[in-house]
Amino acid sequence: MAAAALPSSARVVIVGGGVIGSSIAYHFGKLGWGKDVVLLERDKITSGTTWHAAGLMVCFGSTSETSTEMRKYSKALYQRLEAETGQPTGFKPVGFIEIASDPDRLEEYRRVSAFNRLCGVDVEEIGPKDVERLFPLCRTDDVLRGFYVKDDGRVNPVDVTMAMAKGARMSGVRMFENTPVENVEKRNGRVHAVRTESGHVIEAEYVVNCCGMWARQFAAKAGVCVPLQAAEHYYLLTERIPEVSPNWPVIEDPGFYGYYREEGGGLMVGLFEPVCAPWNVKGIPKDASFTTITPDWERLTPFLEKAMSRVPASTKVGVRQLFCGPESFTPDLKPIVGFAPELKNYFVCAGLNSIGILTGGGMGRVVANWIATGKPDVDVTGMNIDRTQTYQTNPKYLAERTVEPLGLVYQCHYPTWSMASARNVRKSPIHERLMGQRAYFKEVSGWEGADWYAPVGVVPKVDKYCWGRHNWFPYWVEEHNAIRNGVALVDMSFMCKFRVQGEGAGHALNYLSANNVDQASHRITYTQWLNPEGKLEADVTVTKLGHDDFFVVATDTALRHVQAHFYKYLPDQYKHLRMVDVSSGVAQINVQGPRSRELMQKLTQTDMSNAAFPFRHATEIDIGFARVLCIRITYLGELGYELYVPSEQATHVYDRLVAEGESVGLKHAGLKALASCRMEKAYRDYGHDLDNTDNVLDAGLGFCVSMKKPCDFVGKAAVDAHKKSGKAFNKRIVQVLCKDPKPMMFHAEPIVHNGKAIGYMRAASYGHTLGGAVGLGMVEAPEGKIVDDAFLQSGKWEVQIANDKFPAVCSIRPLYDPDNKRILA
Repeated sequence: MAAAALPSSARVVIVGGGVIGSSIAYHFGKLGWGKDVVLLERDKITSGTTWHAAGLMVCFGSTSETSTEMRKYSKALYQRLEAETGQPTGFKPVGFIEIASDPDRLEEYRRVSAFNRLCGVDVEEIGPKDVERLFPLCRTDDVLRGFYVKDDGRVNPVDVTMAMAKGARMSGVRMFENTPVENVEKRNGRVHAVRTESGHVIEAEYVVNCCGMWARQFAAKAGVCVPLQAAEHYYLLTERIPEVSPNWPVIEDPGFYGYYREEGGGLMVGLFEPVCAPWNVKGIPKDASFTTITPDWERLTPFLEKAMSRVPASTKVGVRQLFCGPESFTPDLKPIVGFAPELKNYFVCAGLNSIGILTGGGMGRVVANWIATGKPDVDVTGMNIDRTQTYQTNPKYLAERTVEPLGLVYQCHYPTWSMASARNVRKSPIHERLMGQRAYFKEVSGWEGADWYAPVGVVPKVDKYCWGRHNWFPYWVEEHNAIRNGVALVDMSFMCKFRVQGEGAGHALNYLSANNVDQASHRITYTQWLNPEGKLEADVTVTKLGHDDFFVVATDTALRHVQAHFYKYLPDQYKHLRMVDVSSGVAQINVQGPRSRELMQKLTQTDMSNAAFPFRHATEIDIGFARVLCIRITYLGELGYELYVPSEQATHVYDRLVAEGESVGLKHAGLKALASCRMEKAYRDYGHDLDNTDNVLDAGLGFCVSMKKPCDFVGKAAVDAHKKSGKAFNKRIVQVLCKDPKPMMFHAEPIVHNGKAIGYMRAASYGHTLGGAVGLGMVEAPEGKIVDDAFLQSGKWEVQIANDKFPAVCSIRPLYDPDNKRILA
């Protein structure tokens, strides 16, 4: 369409006309925004990666409630779109079967099935003979079980996209093909307009980057970080096979790297090989709209042979085509969605990691609603763009990391597994010292975090990943017990640390915080940052070092999220304030356990007695040649201290701790011990067991809300209204302990009351002191009831782990040291 036909302004400009852009446009139309929305596609609708997608429409497989609900919504949408628009979607509910051919995948899929059933997905566990009956050409001699969803199936990706595009146009959305966008113009730190390559300018309130594999390059022009990279993605089409029926279900066998469905009277054999090949790291060509890549037969042959061996008939006919096309992947295999921290009203929705079709409908609904209301109505902590880091767009990082995520799609998703590529990006100042202590490192938001420590003479390695007890389980027990009974050193330098200083800093932080953080100097306060709806946005500690001088600490994943929230809600009179990231300049070394005071007194001239240095006290102390901010606080449920040390002095302080610690039995403890101790104490963690859909009261954090402090705070009115509504505590985060000492819990295990699943575990570990798996879960009471002590003590409580149910205890108060006697000792 000629440039003259383009409008001069729009409320929303969507850049990119693939399945995601078209879905967002469609859903804006459903919200009544249609006439205020323009979609600009650089080539043709579906160009890029949508056109060559495999078209699976599968609800099985995720332990994310958000992802599962988006899949369910997408399937329902694709079923009804033809009736609404007259455009077919190609949806065929032929069924779907996930194959487990080894014990670990069987365990994984049984755990996934339990969660998916809780979410309303009708998963049936079937035997090998049933698999063969449903898909007669499938070899089943080594199949243990199949997981069958009879109303899942397939769609035509082009038709689905065209149907949503047509629906968008029907509601007034204007869509322009062959209209490349050159850049986004900004004014005063916010989106102002888009400029097309022809020079036409469209003023806009919002811009939505749905550019798929071009999203990183397009975002970079506006100074926005979108770390994703295209990789080669393959599927094979066979010649016609007479026995194949178009009504056979889609089969997926991750153990054989493949998925299988009918296509053109033959078979499509899709592939997710363990190690993939990045494509054009330096930049995706502008003319790659309908690109096919020359297949690398030599690299692919071993994986293809294994994939095709699941359906031997595929090896006995000709290959019609080995298709290779680009598909974009993100560093952690999660979508990149949300308002960019760098530029106000710039929204990104990209990096769907091969699930763009099966979540596309739901994702479009989430994004349109998010922009229209200013807030998401689902948990977005795992996919929010502000979790990403700028270094992740470096070419070398992308080249090394991208080889892994595609293969991860079909790996067994062990709960303790950590990315192996592009490692050693960020190291604690005491990293080398911890290596000397035989630390086993995992990736923690790009940092190398010591997960556990091997004993003297043992090489720190995982012998074999599993769903039970690993070879390092006994080492973990020792570290946990050292924290509970002696003293342990835990490196947490990966935590996000900020300095807020300047006139009015105390007043500003008190407005942002639910708790009263502007009290006496040298005090630390645990608090939440809320949105106006009283929902959680951050979980932080704020230490008042002096008048208008504050130190804020947040979890490792929250760096850009916390900063964005700070500036978003900072009152106008405090716009001169800056929240400065000092994470890399300050090491964090925690000394925890009942003998921690004894050790600390050996290191410093400062009086560390309970009277002189009480709980929540914070001050600078001397340790050797260093000045250290010492805070008496704990995340493990024991007497303990957090030491914040200038990075250049961290090894000196560490060496002093180790030298003096020898006399009191100091032991190094890793993140596994931190997790097990915090779960025993029921301490929360935003982004894991808390998310943006949780009201602060239902999250069990009402004790951190100061309704009587001398100022207003973000979300106060909503918290008060929720408290008075009668709906407070209808659902609630509770601590759950499995009474059987053998099973392991990790995440997403259903919580069952009187035979009915009424919630699931948000996060879990193993409570070595409590004697069983323990964690935090959200449960919802029946209509008219609340989750209180009486409810939790009534009836029969169980947790479902895979196919088995185990007796459980649920509690509002921590099961370990509920009166905080050990912390206050």
